[in-house]
Amino acid sequence: MASNPSLDNSPNLDDWLSIDRQGRVRVRTGKVDIGQRISTALAMIAAEELDVDYERIEIMRVDTSAAPDEAITSGSNSMQQSGNAVRLATATARRHLLGLAAAALDVNAASLEIADGLIRSRATNRSVTYGELLDGKPFGIAVDLAAKTKSPDAYSIVGRPRTARGMADIVTGKMLFVHDMTMPGMVHARVVRPPHSQARLRNLDAAAVARLDADGIATVRDGSFLAVAGSDEFSVIKAIGRLNAAADWDGRGGLDTRDIFAALTGNERISLPVVAGTPLDAPVPPRPAGGTLEVRYERPYHMHGSIGPSAAMAHFADGRLTLWTHSQGIHVLRKSMAEALDMAIGDIHIHHAPGSGCYGHNGADDAAFDAALTARAMPGTPVLLKWTRGDEHAWEPYGSCMAMELSASLDDSGAVTAWSHETYSDTHLNRPRPGPGGMGPGRLLASRFRAEPQHPPVAPPNMARHAGLHRNLDPLYRFPETRLVKHLVRGLPLRTSAMRTLGGYANVFAIESFMDEMAEAAGADPLEFRLRHLDDPRARAVLETMAQRLDAIALASGHGRGIAVSQYTNSKTYAAVGIDLSVGDDAQIQLHRAVVAVDAGQVVDPDSLAAQMEGGVLQAASWTLYEAVEFERDGVISRDWDSYPILRFGNIPAIETIVIERPGDPYLGAGEASSGPAAGAIANALYRATGLRLRRLPFTPDALRRAALASESAN
Repeated sequence: MASNPSLDNSPNLDDWLSIDRQGRVRVRTGKVDIGQRISTALAMIAAEELDVDYERIEIMRVDTSAAPDEAITSGSNSMQQSGNAVRLATATARRHLLGLAAAALDVNAASLEIADGLIRSRATNRSVTYGELLDGKPFGIAVDLAAKTKSPDAYSIVGRPRTARGMADIVTGKMLFVHDMTMPGMVHARVVRPPHSQARLRNLDAAAVARLDADGIATVRDGSFLAVAGSDEFSVIKAIGRLNAAADWDGRGGLDTRDIFAALTGNERISLPVVAGTPLDAPVPPRPAGGTLEVRYERPYHMHGSIGPSAAMAHFADGRLTLWTHSQGIHVLRKSMAEALDMAIGDIHIHHAPGSGCYGHNGADDAAFDAALTARAMPGTPVLLKWTRGDEHAWEPYGSCMAMELSASLDDSGAVTAWSHETYSDTHLNRPRPGPGGMGPGRLLASRFRAEPQHPPVAPPNMARHAGLHRNLDPLYRFPETRLVKHLVRGLPLRTSAMRTLGGYANVFAIESFMDEMAEAAGADPLEFRLRHLDDPRARAVLETMAQRLDAIALASGHGRGIAVSQYTNSKTYAAVGIDLSVGDDAQIQLHRAVVAVDAGQVVDPDSLAAQMEGGVLQAASWTLYEAVEFERDGVISRDWDSYPILRFGNIPAIETIVIERPGDPYLGAGEASSGPAAGAIANALYRATGLRLRRLPFTPDALRRAALASESAN
């Protein structure tokens, strides 16, 4: 197989696998389980390749002392990176153990067979276990990148339904999260926030601090970073208000409230071709027989909106810092934190602990740094620091607002002859990674408020394939002439970073909405128009499979139906989505049905794949219908679930997922594949139901009413 970055970083078999004397298999991974069931899939792979009962596989908790460094759990890379690494590691181990058994039993290896970690010779009927062969010792060999893995026709575990690991504890309430941690002598802590990101602390009333101290509440201050800590959590929560009243903040002019959609195309920007050689200047539109269509689509700021606010436990003692966090990238966080705190990296130990899974960069890393700063001010005292709901909503890094400008020309047969797509956006790549110019520390929120601040670096353009704002900007369709340009916009008002799909959700929303608009201009059926321009057989297969299932379901009167398709990053999972919806007299959009066809290559855990497709549809539906971060000069005003509404149970459609099996094919990352097509399908279904083409997200009742009034005025 091709080089695997996970195995490049951790090439030794002992980095990934150990077997104790009782034959229990411990698998290590650098990818964290945030609800995507990666621990279940890895256990299935290991059990399959080793011929060991699934229940004897233990997936070890990720920490910086023992887990392989697999960077960040992101980008739908877990199966392609960790999945393949574990598969090769266990295949290497199986071959090695067979060799040891042949020597120990003095038989030809061809006579050996394995059942649940017991190796038996058919020639002599003598046997030996994995545990006996290793006797607690390490393997001492490298993972073989060319190790022969099992053929799919021999699978008995992979591809079969399996209850997710930890699910019983989750549904019975036994699951413990980082928020639930307790340690002897522990204090609770909260951060006292400024009004907004530009404000700085001018003065703090010393008498108020003394009164808090008399009540058992410690105040931690480092420049404009303020925190309170104490043994009673409720008293700490009340102390936030007391200290806020004692703080004098300099607002420094507040946030820039100019229209963000105008700023996206009006601000300074760096413009780059997505494909080398693409002209930056828009060509003079030709006058083809079929005409040219030019359209703009827009997405507001979105938040992760983790249902549980971020939290972390920190303990600083004897010059060493130990952290428990639900960060998705504990190794890069450790390196960034060491630089920020001027500590040796070996003096920081980070454990991953279950918390608010977010499929992106929410407040987890920042909460961990908040906890570390507080713990360093209180040596020897464990600190459990939790963000409030207002903290999570107002201070997490958001998914960037975006504008997509598309144009295309048709010939007299209704085929696209030229296609242009330009996307304008802030960065989507702002995680705290170590790098030049204090890149890692500068991306930790509290760094900018400390007495010696480390300012956030200006994000450079990332030209990696399908990175950041140009993810899925390149259409899956084949057109004779394609122009693709990205614009990294400067001077936008809110902090942004990685959120599920990065720019892919909005780019696919725009592409798939535009394909329907072009189909109408060509007088073609939307499905037929797509197929006419689609030569990838796997993309055609998911599209046709979804459409056939959708066509078999009667469309109710007054409902609209829309379709969309994409391949995530044009290299991972294929997903086609169909949506049925209606619009009530109150202009509320009601989702009725969703059909998803998915091709993720070799499927390890089919229930997980279906769940990820369904989750992507629901999250995209929430973004598309409800979500937009609102802010004013004095700060973000979307601070709770009323001011930032999300999809609720009353608008969840019936979802059917059809998995196209590809036994023996490579794993394809699946976590983010359905989000973009879901948005496009909703937009197209809304048009079919109402005749209104909405191009700015979200599709709220007010947006529908404005569109209806504009349509009436135009007619």
